[in-house]
Amino acid sequence: MKDLTKGSPMKMILLFAIPMLMGSIFQQFYNLADTRIVGQYLGENALAAVGATSSINTVVLGFMHGLSTGFSLTSARFFGAKDEEKLKESVAANIVLSAATCLVLTVASLLFLEPLLRVINVNENIFDDAKGYISIILVGMAVLLSYNIAASLMRAIGDTVMPLVFLIVSAFINIGLDILFVKGLSMGIKGAAYATVISSGISAVLCIAYMKVKYPILIPSARHFKFSSKLALNMYASGSSVGLMSSMVGLGSLILQSAINDLGTDTIVAHVAARKMSELFMMPMMAFGAAGANFAGQNFGAGRYDRVRKGFKDAILLTWIWSTATVIAAYTATPMFVRAVTATENDYIVELACRYTHFNMPCYYILGMIFVLRNGLNGIDMKLMPIASGFIELVGKVVVAFWLAPRIGYWGIIISEPVTWAIMLPALAYGMLSNKELKQSRLKKSEEALQ
Repeated sequence: MKDLTKGSPMKMILLFAIPMLMGSIFQQFYNLADTRIVGQYLGENALAAVGATSSINTVVLGFMHGLSTGFSLTSARFFGAKDEEKLKESVAANIVLSAATCLVLTVASLLFLEPLLRVINVNENIFDDAKGYISIILVGMAVLLSYNIAASLMRAIGDTVMPLVFLIVSAFINIGLDILFVKGLSMGIKGAAYATVISSGISAVLCIAYMKVKYPILIPSARHFKFSSKLALNMYASGSSVGLMSSMVGLGSLILQSAINDLGTDTIVAHVAARKMSELFMMPMMAFGAAGANFAGQNFGAGRYDRVRKGFKDAILLTWIWSTATVIAAYTATPMFVRAVTATENDYIVELACRYTHFNMPCYYILGMIFVLRNGLNGIDMKLMPIASGFIELVGKVVVAFWLAPRIGYWGIIISEPVTWAIMLPALAYGMLSNKELKQSRLKKSEEALQ
């Protein structure tokens, strides 16, 4: 456990974020291994099938992961306030609400999967592979979610190291199972999906077992499962804010994917590779944002509003430092990365991917601020602006998919996100500046400076 209400905000956020950053890199590492193994042993069509379903994955799993992350921010506030009973009640509510929502979403997504694949224009030559792959992922949603719940709860009380350890173990198991199922047993694209679910299940079991031994504060008893409508509604509002934010981002990507799918297999493969690279470099900023959210949650719960404000500033500074490294990588390493990930010899695919990274990744200075503000606002229980920012992003991608991409092709896809980021940022900044407690803290500091 780590108390984030004491010590240098910059140091605490950095120490909290580093294991999350490493975890994100390892998560991307085995995602890249999936991509490489599928591309090398099954070909570009199979790789395109995985890419064509990525947005569905993001919408459904993104909502569930966001929901559990939002639930854990409530736990972080109770931990910061040193209220153990409320903390255990929030864990119990997390389990019940997550299980119920997961069941409903799993059934609904499987029932409407085929029509949804038709809506996003998945090509017939990859349709069966795409359906087979995403069906297994959706059936295993509860398994994938279990690790996220356990890891989020440990992070809520300041432990980011052990979730990393279990994720690393899972990553190597996933790679081994990928090779076994895809190459050794010739299970095709479904083998990669099974490998993902099984490896995630192992990391979930390890996390939960560790929590029971090391963190009894996170293990509720039967009495903590008593239904409290006030707590449930508050947690669901907080969780839904993060979940809807993630889901709207994913829904926008889903709509955008329909436009990408119309541009042909080369563009799909190029976009998959470019997104893999951009997401790899995005992960550290997401880690800083998530660290900032937990830092803000604990300090907000403890009434340390001055530290909340300082945490916002320090987390943004960290994202700007990382963005500089990102720009350098975008202009020097994209061709090598694309060829390594996809095993392609097609120069046109490499050229398309370079267009994306050269325009998109220099805009990460803006994106870093968005990650910090959006996560931080959820950490201090401000739900509206993060949802509003997700809606802005959704509208921007709808405009691109139905108006811009048909006119200017892949360039429409490339410019869509940076433009929406620039529009989203003022709304999030306003949300942070308008918070009552933080505003009073600023005024108090100004008055003290004048005395």
